[in-house]
This record gives sequence, C-alpha cells and structure tokens, in this order.
Amino acid sequence: MPGLKEVRTRIASVKSTQQITNAMKMVAASKFRKAQTAIIKLRPYAAKLREILQNLSASIENSDENVFAQVRKPEKILLIVITSNRGLCGAFNSNVIKTTLGLIQSDYAQQFKNGSVRLITIGTRATEFFRKRNYSVIESQDGLLDKLTFDNVSPLAEKLMKAFSSKEYDRIALVYNQFKNAAVQRLVVEQFLPIVQSPSSSKDSTAKIETDYLFEPGKEAIVRELIPKTLRIQLFKALLDSFASEQGARMTAMQKATDNAQDLLRDLNISYNKARQNAITNALIEIVSGAEALK
Repeated sequence: MPGLKEVRTRIASVKSTQQITNAMKMVAASKFRKAQTAIIKLRPYAAKLREILQNLSASIENSDENVFAQVRKPEKILLIVITSNRGLCGAFNSNVIKTTLGLIQSDYAQQFKNGSVRLITIGTRATEFFRKRNYSVIESQDGLLDKLTFDNVSPLAEKLMKAFSSKEYDRIALVYNQFKNAAVQRLVVEQFLPIVQSPSSSKDSTAKIETDYLFEPGKEAIVRELIPKTLRIQLFKALLDSFASEQGARMTAMQKATDNAQDLLRDLNISYNKARQNAITNALIEIVSGAEALK
C-alpha cells in the first residue's frame, strides 16, 4: 500500500490536472458556440449554391468555358488535408490522417507510386505527420485556422482553381471532419474539382434544369462569376465544418478527462483513508505493545 505522502502528492497532481482540463473544456465550449453558429448559418446557403452549381455545370457540359467541370483521367492528384493546430481533441486528427493514408494507399496507389500525389495541409498536426514521413507536402496553410475568415480562405481557393484550370492537377479532393453535433463528427472525402455533376440524368431532370434557370446575361458570364464564388464558399464551409468539429471534439474530450480525474480522485481518497487508518492502527499497536512491555 502506498504511503500517505505519496497518495497526497498524487491527489494534488490529479486536482491540478482536473482544473486544467475543466478550464480547457470551458474555452472550447466558448469557441464551439461561435463556430456552431457560423456553420449552421452558412450551410443552407452553401448547399443551395452547390446545387445551382451542379445544375449549371450539367447544362453547359459541352461548353469550352466550363473548365472546372472537365473530367480528366486522374493522373495528378492533390489532397487538401484539414486537421487542427492543437491536440487534446480525441481521435479528431488521427481519423483524418488515417483516411488520407487510406486514400493514398488504395484509391491513388498507382498515382502515389508514380510520384504524382501532392498534399496541401491545413493544421500543424497533418503538416508534422506527413512531412516527417517524407510525403510530398507542397504547401502548409496552418495559419488559416487562427484567422478563419472568408477573405483569408479565398486566395487558397483561387490558387486551387488556377492549378486545376491549367491542368496542373486532374483531381482535387478535401479530407476533413464534417460537423454534426458536439459529440459527433463525420469524416468526409469531398471532391473539390472537377465539379461533381448533378446525380440525375433523366429527361425529366434535364427539362427541369432548362425550365428552372434563365441565364442572364449568359452562361459564359455565369461560369466566370458564379462558379469561382461557389468554389470559394465550398472551401470556406469545409474549414468552418472542421473548426466546429475540432472544438466539439475537444470539449467532449476535456469533459471526459475531467470526469476521469474525478473518478481517480475518489479512488485516491479511498486509498488515502486506508493508508491513514493503517498508520493509525500501527501507531496504536506500538503504544499498546510499549505499555505491555513496561508492565
């Protein structure tokens, strides 16, 4: 059985850790509320804009202006891996990294063997992991998560669109955690470019596209204006999703850590009381033994 001093030291250490985890939970909860509000407000707008984009791309599929919907043989791949800059958020980062490794080793195994798979990492956890293992990380955008605004994200979206239109890459995909609620995040592999066409291809759906949209001033102008704007919004939404998921995962992890510390404190207090009772019993035995010896 451990001594009283050792148990007291462990109790003090666990209490200190519990205070830290509880404070981190409160900070994450504050950030989570703001991030949750932002993503909930943006999601309907982004979803409707994406729907319009898919229908628009399908309606001008044969147009030379529709460069962002051109489907090419996926020989050159770019993966945008979104994690966090900090840890202590459960399996949030490891799930993204495992999924990215799975994509590289299965779906894009041949391209990886040919050296044509590139990565852009957003979040120091992904940056450190892939660079230490000598993956082809061409750029890291870790600072975006510290100042997550649409204006800061737009230059990266512009760079991706330019790289795709110049045929530097044949496919660009996002790997990130999509926010569902504070305790649940859904891992998503989302194709950013080329634009995913509308799943419906029947005559009725074609007629619907033709009657739903009147192109003014013209399809080419809409391609130049709407599609880039929609792609910028989609990238910003993915980052907001990931940020809200990170705060929810950290809040949940810190709550569990605080609860575990409370359980550990209860067990340590029991051990301390047992050790204290044992010390008192030994002291009484020694006193009684001494008294008997004097007789």
